[in-house]
Amino acid sequence: MTLATGPVFRAVGAVPAEAGLVAVPATPPAGRRTGTAAGGPVVDPASLAALGFEDRPGQTQIVPGPDGRPVLAVGLGERTAEDFRRAGAAVTAAAWHVERVATTVVAAAPPALGPAAAARALVEGMALAAYRYGALKRDARPCRIQSVDVVVARGSRGLQRDLDRASLVAGAACWARDLVNEPAGTLTPARLAELAAEMGERAGLAVEVLDEAALADQRMGALLGVGQGSVQPPRLIRLAYEPARPPVATVALVGKGITFDSGGLSLKPADSMMAMKTDMSGAAAVLATMSVLPALAPAVRVAALVPAAENMPGGRSLKPGDVVRARNGTTIEVLNTDAEGRLVLADALALAAEAGPDAIVDLATLTGAQKVALGTRVAGLMGNHDGLVARVRNAAERAGEPAWPLPLPAVYRSQLDSPVADLKNIGDAGIAGALVAGLFLQEFVAGVPWAHLDIAGPARSEADDAYLTKGGTGWGVRTLAELLCTFEPLEPR
Repeated sequence: MTLATGPVFRAVGAVPAEAGLVAVPATPPAGRRTGTAAGGPVVDPASLAALGFEDRPGQTQIVPGPDGRPVLAVGLGERTAEDFRRAGAAVTAAAWHVERVATTVVAAAPPALGPAAAARALVEGMALAAYRYGALKRDARPCRIQSVDVVVARGSRGLQRDLDRASLVAGAACWARDLVNEPAGTLTPARLAELAAEMGERAGLAVEVLDEAALADQRMGALLGVGQGSVQPPRLIRLAYEPARPPVATVALVGKGITFDSGGLSLKPADSMMAMKTDMSGAAAVLATMSVLPALAPAVRVAALVPAAENMPGGRSLKPGDVVRARNGTTIEVLNTDAEGRLVLADALALAAEAGPDAIVDLATLTGAQKVALGTRVAGLMGNHDGLVARVRNAAERAGEPAWPLPLPAVYRSQLDSPVADLKNIGDAGIAGALVAGLFLQEFVAGVPWAHLDIAGPARSEADDAYLTKGGTGWGVRTLAELLCTFEPLEPR
């Protein structure tokens, strides 16, 4: 498997004659109705309205251009960053079979957003919408767009850097989708570790993979316990990025890497198991983010930890009532083997905390309760440091991956009390499941500033929708890239 690639985006000053399709804003910049805008054609809004066009975000209408080439009018709604992402997705859908596309849509960016942010959003929408997982399809029909000329106003050629960054991050998100969409029969913990090592070598990252023997030496009893029921042994993947200059801070990323979750002996129903190859979406987001850090060159040192395992029923599987000992010495009574994600994260979080980073951020498809509370478009966000939680939320908002802060009420901590161990791995049935899972994880960060993103809902889409395609969404890559590239030292609590 190679890193996902997509169209090449270029900032240009005028629409090239070679463009097979020109996408323009349905409402011309500065209210112009005739002539050209930013070197491209302008459509008449009145003519569009006569065709029933309502300028909704992502709405499109093909009209004849002045030189005979088709012109694609694109709706932008209120012209927010998300509107530009949806517009980009609509351009890709309309131009699926066109090799060279040009667009003047960025010229419609309002002052509050600016051309740079509009360009990044447009490129993200186009690149993400061009994604299809066709590795196993005989009749795969990939997007044929090879290049996109983004026409910008005079003096805006500096936008090329924004286009490059957006394309790079979107490509990483598409690679995360590839990892999530690959069947668990081939993407085992060992194979995930191999792919991570290959990526790390290409990107120039430090890489270490711990096998079963090394995990035992490192006292990773919770991760080993989850993996012991499978014939596919667990792995712990470690990657490190070091900036060229002295780092302003050190951030640890942790991603849950359950490559398949049957529920173990607490077996899931058949319908609930069909999409469980996606239970390593947090790991995919972390690995994909790491793949582009050398190119993005953030000023922070980044250490990534991915605990990878299969959660399977078998003769050696954890039994309800068994007790495992985590890396930090905490004993955990496992009453439900389907609450395994928090177990593998416990070891990885404890290991991350030992290094004394300035912040820890973990991503995990952790609880069905998150999906019940926030649905499939908004992640749950928890943490022990208000400043870090706010930064993660703001980065997610800017990236177009919204996250909603949830509390960690101390009053619910007693749900985790066990009569035979330090903790049990589940709380009271049906009561604050996502919050209790967060309280469990908090036990392993040793007071280090920490934020937890529960992405059980947004990690997967059940249908194509604008720049999301059915299957893995790559949720979290854009958020992490934005967070790391803007990270500054935290204020003391």
